[in-house]
Amino acid sequence: MTLSAAALWASLPLPALVIGADGRIVDVNPPAETFLNASAKSLVGQPLLDRLSIDAPMEDALSRVHAHESPLFIAEADVTTGERAPVQCALQMAPLQDSAGQVLLLISPREIADRLGRAMHVTSAAKSAIGMAEMLAHEIKNPLAGISGAAQLLAMGLGPQDQELTDLIVEETRRIVKLLEQVEQFGNLRPPARRAVNLHDALDRARRSALVGFGAQMTIVEDYDPSLPPTFADPDQLMQVFLNLLKNASEASGSKGGTIRLHTFYDHSLRRRRKDGSGGALPLQVEIIDDGPGIPPDIAADIFEPFVSGRENGTGLGLALVSKIISDHEGWISVDSVPGRTVFRISLPLAPRGLPEEAS
Repeated sequence: MTLSAAALWASLPLPALVIGADGRIVDVNPPAETFLNASAKSLVGQPLLDRLSIDAPMEDALSRVHAHESPLFIAEADVTTGERAPVQCALQMAPLQDSAGQVLLLISPREIADRLGRAMHVTSAAKSAIGMAEMLAHEIKNPLAGISGAAQLLAMGLGPQDQELTDLIVEETRRIVKLLEQVEQFGNLRPPARRAVNLHDALDRARRSALVGFGAQMTIVEDYDPSLPPTFADPDQLMQVFLNLLKNASEASGSKGGTIRLHTFYDHSLRRRRKDGSGGALPLQVEIIDDGPGIPPDIAADIFEPFVSGRENGTGLGLALVSKIISDHEGWISVDSVPGRTVFRISLPLAPRGLPEEAS
């Protein structure tokens, strides 16, 4: 490969393999190494079907690509290395020109495509709803102030029993105003002042803050990849994201407490692609995992949208704010939840090389 071809090969976001005419692996890109959980050195020269179990007639498919010298697409196939459960994938095969019968095999795991699609949909819906809610909040606050003031004036000439009613009016209007101010916070959130940030420093700050406050009843376990490079983020906004997710996990567990695991790792196969075709790698992964009751299935698909909450008195704004901040950082967030295990996963970009790291 030329230098430019090698760079393109390494930057492909999905697992890709070059298969020789004899069915053996000729080359693999970095995402394929991750997918197969093996190094390129150990894979090259091995028969493809010895390293991958594919629920599709692969020998016939490769023969057709060779015979017709044309691409072939398999929409659905279960693929596994034998070390983990099968993953549903789409497979694309195409002959390589002037390469002695070699075939390019591109594996597209459905899980990655579905997560990215859900993240993009959530971000768009959240921004639209937040814009409308911000406008309504501004218009509603003024008459509420008038209602509260009128109730306080009425209370001055009423007996104790009637004052209970006016006190209730004042208390409820204040609660609604507080909620509306939270809504306005979305629109007033400043653009992130991004710099190189150590994710583990930010997580540790959030962890310590949680343990002396809302998460005092929780056990928070650190499971970090110590080699993780810095991300490109606003440290204060990133802290707000982690605090919101830790608070969400703590409140889900209730007074009985539980365990939260903070897990970080590197996954260079993940990329985000925008509608205009641009995008970038999101290799830095942060998972906040709790053992609470899980998200109710009827709201799980909409959990990042404003005013959607699984708690009786929840505002439904915390996770929507998290989604907005992560979107502003060109990252994405997803959630997988079953009773006893809820995983919020944040994917973030690398900091540009040469940036000084934010001090702890």
